[in-house]
Amino acid sequence: MIAASLYIVVCSARNRLRLRLRRLREPRYLLGAIAGAAYLYFSFFARLRTARTGRRRGAAAAPIALASAMRAGAPGLVGLALLAVAALAWILPFESGLLAFSEAETQFLFPAPVTRRALLLYRMIRSQIGLLFGGAILGIAMPSASGYARLRAAVAMWLLLSAGKVYFTGVSLARTRLASRDARSRRAAWLPLAVLSAAAVIVGASLSRAFIPAPIASIADALDRIAAATSGGAARVALWPFVALARPIFAAGVREYLAGLAASSVVLAAAVAWVLQTDAALEDAAAAAAERRAADLASQASPYRASRTGLTLALFGRAEAVFAWKAATQTLRSVDRRNMVRIAAIVVALTAAATSAGRGASGVRAVAGTFALVTTAFLILMAPQVLRVDMREDLRHLEVLKTWPVRAPAVVRGELVWPGVVLTAAAWTSLVLAEILAGTSAFARVRLAWRLSGGAAIAIVTPALVFAQLTIHNAAALLFPAWVPLGRQRPRGLDAMGQRLIMLGATWLLLIVSVIPGALAGAIVWFALRVFVGAAALVPAALACASIVGVEVLVATEALGPAYERLDVTAVERAE
Repeated sequence: MIAASLYIVVCSARNRLRLRLRRLREPRYLLGAIAGAAYLYFSFFARLRTARTGRRRGAAAAPIALASAMRAGAPGLVGLALLAVAALAWILPFESGLLAFSEAETQFLFPAPVTRRALLLYRMIRSQIGLLFGGAILGIAMPSASGYARLRAAVAMWLLLSAGKVYFTGVSLARTRLASRDARSRRAAWLPLAVLSAAAVIVGASLSRAFIPAPIASIADALDRIAAATSGGAARVALWPFVALARPIFAAGVREYLAGLAASSVVLAAAVAWVLQTDAALEDAAAAAAERRAADLASQASPYRASRTGLTLALFGRAEAVFAWKAATQTLRSVDRRNMVRIAAIVVALTAAATSAGRGASGVRAVAGTFALVTTAFLILMAPQVLRVDMREDLRHLEVLKTWPVRAPAVVRGELVWPGVVLTAAAWTSLVLAEILAGTSAFARVRLAWRLSGGAAIAIVTPALVFAQLTIHNAAALLFPAWVPLGRQRPRGLDAMGQRLIMLGATWLLLIVSVIPGALAGAIVWFALRVFVGAAALVPAALACASIVGVEVLVATEALGPAYERLDVTAVERAE
């Protein structure tokens, strides 16, 4: 079965590669592949060359120095994190990827004269391509100045990922037998959980003895206490499997690295042996996973619940309101409003706690204020690409939209209203939180008048920037529908990543070009009024900028009307 598994893996990888190469005949995939390859090169390999050059010149690499300083305590810290993840695996309702048999595998392999243990080995072998790729990516991303160190890290990360994959599979198989009627199967399922619980209690007691007597003085003090608490006694024995998986990543010399690889391989072999001993539960676990996957697919195909939304469409009004009402109803029926209320309550509570904290907690308020500022920037500059409740969603139903007796520009504008309102409201909320917490953030030294005027100016410009980006994205969907994934499509691969990068770069470039006239007008207003009103001149300057950008959005939506009229139903690609 191992030879057959290797044959299937090789053939699948070869066919997938052929399909990817065949797609490069189309310019959109070729340009996307070039852009994706360039991004990977300049993000990782060019940085590697720069690090080598700096090392030749004697430059000190701060990340490498930090890693050297933390090398003694890092394996214990990572081992603690792995122990926590291993414990949460029994609690959280996750699904193991090794049990996700495809429909073809279920139909052909389960009735075949193949043991369940052989099927598990087949799935383990089948998962190695993805694990090797993940280990290579993590190794390339490691802060190191040499390719040899990155290769060592990649191998260590591959062993760690493989052990995690196998362990999660064992947990999934064991959980199906925790309530089994067979006493022997039930004991075999409860044994690893009992061992893990005992290890967690031992390690927790050791950490309590290390941290309770005295407060923590610094990060270095915390790392020293963790290293002392996990390097001796029963805690060392309990953490050994988890520390063994992490030790090769932080090994200094070749001998230490090889010893760490040997220990990590022993842990991986033990996890594989444990999983193979629980092969009797494979069929039940795979069937349950298939049922849950089918339910997930069904919920994705029809994620809406028939319920009252509280939104009533007026009998008369502009046509844009119809599309805004449709998108709002669609959102309210697909999102659990109770969860949204809980999230809002948590955000308000955390903000109130950070605001009312004493002077000793100024660092907490500063972190919260900075996070709010970053969230505002993300909602303004990146979220319009993520939220797709517009033409990028509704082009899948173009044959229905074409039958509506509505002017094309009104259709385009109507598709922009709801996502623009949602993003603007979210950005304003995070901006208010940032203003509340700004007194202790990085802008604490900025005078109050400038903070308030700047916040008001950002609030005024926010809807113009959001609607401008949404207009650009919807224009791309109408003019180049093959370049824009529609609905819930998330194509993968180097070419798909490159296409997204090209679209993001083009969006920002067009956004800059569209904002330049408004920025010039705002600058003129600013220079004319700043002598008289000071910082408050930012508000009329922002009004001038937002007005010009808003006019550009209206003109662009009118110009996109003919493109919508010419768009043929066959030009829109359906989900693969």
